[in-house]
Parts: sequence; structure tokens; C-alpha cells
Amino acid sequence: MALRHHRLPRLWLGLTLGVVALGLGTVYWWERELPERLEQAAERGDLDACVRYGEQLQALRWLGDRTPGAQGECRRRKAAQLWEQRRWAEALQLQLQLVNSETGTPEDRSLLDAWQQSLKQQALELFQTGDLDASLARLEPMGEHTRPDRSALGDQLRQIWERNRQGLERSRRLVAEQRWWEALDALNRLDHPWWQQQGEAVRAQVKANLNRLSEQERQRDSHGELRHSVPVERLDAEVSRLIAQGMDDWEAFNKGCAALGGRVVELGPESACQR
Repeated sequence: MALRHHRLPRLWLGLTLGVVALGLGTVYWWERELPERLEQAAERGDLDACVRYGEQLQALRWLGDRTPGAQGECRRRKAAQLWEQRRWAEALQLQLQLVNSETGTPEDRSLLDAWQQSLKQQALELFQTGDLDASLARLEPMGEHTRPDRSALGDQLRQIWERNRQGLERSRRLVAEQRWWEALDALNRLDHPWWQQQGEAVRAQVKANLNRLSEQERQRDSHGELRHSVPVERLDAEVSRLIAQGMDDWEAFNKGCAALGGRVVELGPESACQR
């Protein structure tokens, strides 16, 4: 009995070492087998298998430093395929792996940069047409849709979008209060094409009311009640110029009116510039 107990640990040790040796042998064999399988996959155009074998081979690189050229070529071709399929995130990831590998070339880096620039350009074009969500989706594969410090391109686009949205809302509030010159200034500050288009109806309303004020002034002038009014177009340009210099709306209106040889007069709830 005592002899049997002494042999059991040796038996388990032998079995354990045997399993380990078998595992190492299998891994060693597979590492030697992979380059040939990778080459075969590349020759028959099986890019998925080729990339998969290449990743496995790279993971087993502890047995040697051989990196078949086919591995880089498979990544190169697969990345291009993914790009054509509009699977941008996967294409960029694979192309980046290629650039950072031993088989990467300066041309691979240039192509990666070109793809990233293309996505940025697409994002800007979508943004200009008013599709903010699609624009941010184009930037997401590069991580440019947002950052914690708000320095990403997507963060900048959101800021522009929100500023224009608030500007149009402000112009509508001013119109409701019949503050036509301030409403016009708020509309002039819109710098996004889509929001400018959204504000066209409000701008038409503002212009109509400014023209109405000018007509009322002319009618009063015919009865000797008021003198000639300052042309609306010239006053608009002068007021906008002064506001752009940092002057507040009311001060700009008063100084703009005076600069054109007029004076501010009250017409009921509204103000006008008369000569």
C-alpha cells in the first residue's frame, strides 16, 4: 500500500507534464502551419481567413520573428474592401493595424490619412445641409464626434448648431415684441446655411414691417407731421456695422441714425429714424 501512495504523485506529475508538452507541441505546430495557410488564403482571395490567420500568427510570434508579406497584403485588401462597403470604422481600424505593423508602408499611412480626411469632408457637407446626426455619425469612426474636453470636430459643430438655433429663436421672440431692428440683427448673426434658410420667413416678416414703418413715415411727411425718413437699407447696413463692432442694439440704432443725418422718433410702440 505504501508503495502505491508514493507512485501516485509521480503519475500525476507525469500526466501534467505530458499535457503541457502536448499543448506546447500543438501550439508550435500551429505556429509553423499558419504561414502556409495564410499564403493559401491570400492566393485564393479569402481575405477574411487571411486576416484571421495573420492575427493568430501575430499572437504566436513568441516562437519567431517571421511576418509573412501576405499578412500585410491581406490587411491592405480587406481594409479597401471594407471601405468600399462603407464599413468605415472597421476599415480604419484594419488600416491602422497595417500602418503600425512591420509590413506597413508610407503609402498605407497616406491612404489612412486620406480616408480620415474624406470622412471629415463628408461630415462637413452633411452639416451644411442641416443633417447634424449624420454628420456626427461620419466622425464617430475616428473618435472625432466628441471628446471629454469638447475639442473634437463634432463638439465644434454642435456649438455652431446650438448658437444658430438659439439665434433664430431669439429673432422670433423679438418679432413677437415688434423689436424689428433687433430681430434683424439676430437674423444677420446666423452663420449656418440651413438655419439661415429656416429664418427666411422671419426675415421677410421683419423686412415687411421695417418697410411699413418707412411708408408710414412718408405718409405722415405728406401731411407735414414728420420729415423724410432715412432709407431702410442704408440704416440697416450702418446699424449692423456698429453692432458688429460690439455696440448694443439700441445704441447702434441711435448712432447709426445720427450718422445718416437723422434722429430717432417714436411712432407709437415703435421707433423710427427721421431726417
